[in-house]
Amino acid sequence: MSAKKYRVLVINPGATSTKISVFDEGEEVFQDNIQHSSEVLSQFAHIIDQKDFRKKLVLNALAGAGIDLSTIDAVSGRGGLLKHIPSGTYAINDAVIEDVKNPPYGEHASNLGVVLAREIGDSLAKPSYFSDPVSTDELCDLARVSGFAPMQRESFFHALNQKGKAREAAAMIGRPYEELDLIVVHMGGGVSIAAHHLGRVIDMFNVKDDGSFSMDRGGALPVNAVINYCFSGRTKAEVKKTLGTEAGVYSYLGTRDFRDVEKMMDGGDEKAALIFRAMAFQHAKDIGAMAAVLHFHVDAIVLTGGIAYSKRFCDEICSYVGNLAPVMILPGEAEMRSLALGTLRVLHGAPCMQYV
Repeated sequence: MSAKKYRVLVINPGATSTKISVFDEGEEVFQDNIQHSSEVLSQFAHIIDQKDFRKKLVLNALAGAGIDLSTIDAVSGRGGLLKHIPSGTYAINDAVIEDVKNPPYGEHASNLGVVLAREIGDSLAKPSYFSDPVSTDELCDLARVSGFAPMQRESFFHALNQKGKAREAAAMIGRPYEELDLIVVHMGGGVSIAAHHLGRVIDMFNVKDDGSFSMDRGGALPVNAVINYCFSGRTKAEVKKTLGTEAGVYSYLGTRDFRDVEKMMDGGDEKAALIFRAMAFQHAKDIGAMAAVLHFHVDAIVLTGGIAYSKRFCDEICSYVGNLAPVMILPGEAEMRSLALGTLRVLHGAPCMQYV
């Protein structure tokens, strides 16, 4: 492994923001969260059209912070809705850029991460990479079978944070990630609950298709009720928008902020208490299902994401699954650090994956 110390620029575009960080090896020495108004972004017909607008803001922020771009050794960008690929760190090649321009699974702000990283990296004559996009796919064959031949379960989940927190948990346990069986529960605006077997995510629940509901997504809804809803005079676009952005907790309580739910409970709102407990109940059921996938050999259950900051919610989940395995609470998200560390592993000599 190389003894040289590297500086990595990390770019992570979101729906209304672009996060940037600079890491000197594992130490974050600069970070900024550039906010974009919905009114400005609405002027762009497609996500890819925002590229130059966001790039200018990123470069301005770096210049304003006194970051000398000539000191950057590599650029790491968030990977979006790309083809299904194994976990790892990938060089951003022409095939990646082509798939961002013609996204196989639709537009998403995170798709811009690889484009911005490639353009800035090329301008500096430095390499650019991405790691563990949401389309990361390590499912075992059994997990792909849906129950209806024309349909196959697909792998979409919070891979970047899942993998990052799994590695963090492994370091705390004192064993390599590749030797452990873990259940990782990402709890944020979306939810993903995954079985990590010896370094691979062999099955997962993805709130867009199945599993527990989240703050504004429905998860595994009753099939017949969904069919009736689809044929109730609504368009396909309306149904997808409602179930994907206006379901879950929002549909019951009118908020997408978990802190509001706890405030309602503290004020004596019985409905809020019911939905709070129901979401924890569903998370626990999904953890139990992933434990079965791992033959009930579970080294640890890892609770992460923004909602993991709520001790009350974590305690509610633990009341169901605490006897199954040790529960590790690692709140927040590790996207920026995970992107940096993925790139650093390659710079230090680890294999670099090739996207085709």
